[in-house]
Amino acid sequence: MNESIVQKAASQFGSGEPLTEPFGTGLINQSYKVSFRDGTTLLLQCINQTTFSQPENIIHNYRLISQELLRNGQTPVPPMVTTRKGKYFWIDDNENFWRATRFIENSYADSIPASAAKVYLAAKCFAEFSASLNQLDPEKLEIIIPHFHNLAYRYDQFESAIAQAGINRLLKATHVISSLRERHKLVQFYQSIVEAPEAYPVRIMHHDCKISNILFDKITEQVLCPVDLDTVMPGWFYSDIGDMIRTMACSREENNTEWEHIDIVPDYYHAIIDGYVDGSGGTLTRFEKDNIHYAGQMLIYMQCLRFVTDFLNNDIYYKTLYPEQNLNRALNQLILLQKLETFLEELKIGSSRL
Repeated sequence: MNESIVQKAASQFGSGEPLTEPFGTGLINQSYKVSFRDGTTLLLQCINQTTFSQPENIIHNYRLISQELLRNGQTPVPPMVTTRKGKYFWIDDNENFWRATRFIENSYADSIPASAAKVYLAAKCFAEFSASLNQLDPEKLEIIIPHFHNLAYRYDQFESAIAQAGINRLLKATHVISSLRERHKLVQFYQSIVEAPEAYPVRIMHHDCKISNILFDKITEQVLCPVDLDTVMPGWFYSDIGDMIRTMACSREENNTEWEHIDIVPDYYHAIIDGYVDGSGGTLTRFEKDNIHYAGQMLIYMQCLRFVTDFLNNDIYYKTLYPEQNLNRALNQLILLQKLETFLEELKIGSSRL
């Protein structure tokens, strides 16, 4: 991003000449730490409108969430900052969409899980966040990304990609394709969730539950709040738990090709489940608790579907650094899913297959 554009955007949200610097390692939005001479420090972001086609909806949801958390006395998320004209966003001459929140000083986020204790705190925080919004009608929030964690929709995309893919890519993906089809009962379980709203109510979920989206206090090491709320929208219980298991309880991240080292980290897995149940404060239904161990399987399965679908579609969604990266990502997730199935079977937590 051109520095002069960043400076101009930053100046909309404060007084005086801003000092800006790139911030974070996010792959979607462009983020900057902005300091003003009066001591004000902001987090300025240019929203990626390819990913978020209606960024005004993000602002709408953030305002509702912030108001609800303040109303019920819960730990607030970083407050939004208005422009000098009183608006919550600014659009530059190139139609870039900018917004700002207060920068939380003396905070940090882990890029990878540091310990089971930290994983527990993160899971508890994500659960407390959703539980705190339990009285807010989910229908008041906008859908930021349609069908984001809709497993049936992702499976249909997968089958459509198979029908249209070139023979070379189909042959390379044969093992992954057959393994995913063998686990179609996970899709059927998803459909049973959607059809049973009393057992599995629609909830306000974060939908991007990585350890890097939790802020910790630099001094006390305690959780401050969840961040990166762009995907907060209505969803089901499995999304956030499953996302944490996929990203926190794995021994290797999704781009890793050390197949023999991909596994479930038992202490982290248990920390996620315990933290989430404790943080939910009794808001989970009996059916959600009884089937909580399917959450990780569903999200890992879904991500495997998405990676191999993109490979079959000639890599049109995920950025790749080499020709078969999306296929390798899918294989990574398939191995992780198999490891989770074995892990659950050995612990006799419940059948790893529906």
